[in-house]
Amino acid sequence: MNGSAFFIRRPVATILLTFAIALPGMLAYALLPRAALPQVDFPTLSVQANLPGASPETMAATVATPLERVLGRIAGITEMTSSSTQGTTRINLQFDIDRDIDGAARDVQSAINAARALLPAMPSNPSYRKSNSAGPPVMTFALTSDTHTQEQLYDIAFTVLGQKVSQVKGVGQVNVNGSSLRAVRIEVDPNVLNQYGIGLEQVRQALAAANVNAPKGFVEDGQRRWQLDVNDQARQARDYRDLVVAWNKGAPVRLADVARVRDAVQDVRNAGSYGGKPAIIIAAFAQPGANVIATVDALHALLPQLRRLAPAGVDVDVAIDRSTTIRKSLAEVQETLGIAVGLVVAVTFLFLRNGRATLIPSIAIPVSLLGTLAIIWLLGYSLNNLSLMALIISTGFVVDDAIVVVENAVKHIEAGMAPGAAALRGAQEVGFTVLAMSVSLVAVFIPLLFMGGQAGRLFREFAVTLSLAVLISLVISLTTTPMLCALLLRPVDTHAAPGRFGRMMDRVLAGYRRTLDWTLRHARFTLLLLAATIALNGWLYTIVPKGFFPIQDTGRLMGAFQADQSTSFQAMRQKIDRMLKILRTDPDIDNFY
Repeated sequence: MNGSAFFIRRPVATILLTFAIALPGMLAYALLPRAALPQVDFPTLSVQANLPGASPETMAATVATPLERVLGRIAGITEMTSSSTQGTTRINLQFDIDRDIDGAARDVQSAINAARALLPAMPSNPSYRKSNSAGPPVMTFALTSDTHTQEQLYDIAFTVLGQKVSQVKGVGQVNVNGSSLRAVRIEVDPNVLNQYGIGLEQVRQALAAANVNAPKGFVEDGQRRWQLDVNDQARQARDYRDLVVAWNKGAPVRLADVARVRDAVQDVRNAGSYGGKPAIIIAAFAQPGANVIATVDALHALLPQLRRLAPAGVDVDVAIDRSTTIRKSLAEVQETLGIAVGLVVAVTFLFLRNGRATLIPSIAIPVSLLGTLAIIWLLGYSLNNLSLMALIISTGFVVDDAIVVVENAVKHIEAGMAPGAAALRGAQEVGFTVLAMSVSLVAVFIPLLFMGGQAGRLFREFAVTLSLAVLISLVISLTTTPMLCALLLRPVDTHAAPGRFGRMMDRVLAGYRRTLDWTLRHARFTLLLLAATIALNGWLYTIVPKGFFPIQDTGRLMGAFQADQSTSFQAMRQKIDRMLKILRTDPDIDNFY
């Protein structure tokens, strides 16, 4: 029984079947999301707690430790790390790869509520965000201005622009760095307090009493009711300066007498710069499961609106766009795929020496690849380096199936059979062979489908893409390819003298025949050579450097600077400013922050 006979005898139906495979693939190519790698994000949540003025040691002991103790009871946590800096503690929680991120978020919120009684008095409760374990932000904005202070820029970024960025689809977390929220800073002089006989606790109580935002009540008679409201809430430095903190010999001691009161920010040891100018940095991180390129495109579309929302004199620029390297790498891989297809077609023509015979695999290859794109789009995959690499590798497998059918049909035509009969006979003879080849190739990648962890998630898309390409190639080789053989191939004149190219190929075949004869006559030496090759490969496997992925040069550098612990923030900032001036003179640097 010849399953290809139905398609050979009905060329119109077979052509329509081929278009039905290829056209959805063309549409899928335009719709497939682009990414550097398959989307593999561990469910990761980031918990942040703020206590302005607290040292890193205090944050670690009084905030991080109680939170870690309660968060550690949540089921499914595979890794928990924390870092405490001046006034801030951040705890990153990574869950099992199969854990639902929303369920994990509910457990984290419950744990934060349970830990609230163990924490010191804080201006706000600890909060959590869904974060991307991949690490770096997908896009970074920089706010600079010649007319606004850094504190004003931070207020604009934190209250307006950062909120807009966080609403973009695919953005999971937004960090605003470079300054801090506005606050009134009171720097008490202990020597003056000692002269007045006042303790720090008295000053604290006076400040707390001045900041009580409590209802004042109301006054009413039988007919009317008046709500009491006074402007006793201190919001700026001038509201605090005349505050009475104690009485000394019948005279009031005001806050301005014992302290320096000024409008500032919560954390004065926080600064940022872009291109050597003071700046506020807005870093947008992708949400787990979000496509990086789609998210970056949405952020680029938001950029004009951010510039309109910013006051006059404030510049909003893109400091880092992580999608640039992803787009370039994808473009290079797609170019490689095109070159691979072209080389396969050229080699096919070189050995078949028949333009019509070469046209058949030239049709089969793109149709098989397009059909694969349609299915991976239905599966929710993306067009990334690994899936494109699978398509490049599958090009060789796809052309193998087509060439086996075409070569067998050409052999029967050269023996004197008509093209239609040769296509029928050739497909019948090699149909089972093509089936066995394809099934064996798919079987090779079955173990990849059952791999666990991050590596399994990454290479699963690669294995599925390659297996789909092989299976679709099998369908094309048993339907479209034999039909095209019957439709396009022509009888060959075996008595015609070969041309110059034909004579050259005959010499190549004659040389191959001689080397094959020598190899068969020296079987022992060939087996020894095989054993030596296997041993050499084993030795090379042990010494070759190993890694998860090749190191990629993205053209970006990240540096950390550490000075002696006795170095003040102001001195450290001066040193960094001098370094930034040096960087500004380098013509090879595009931008820096």
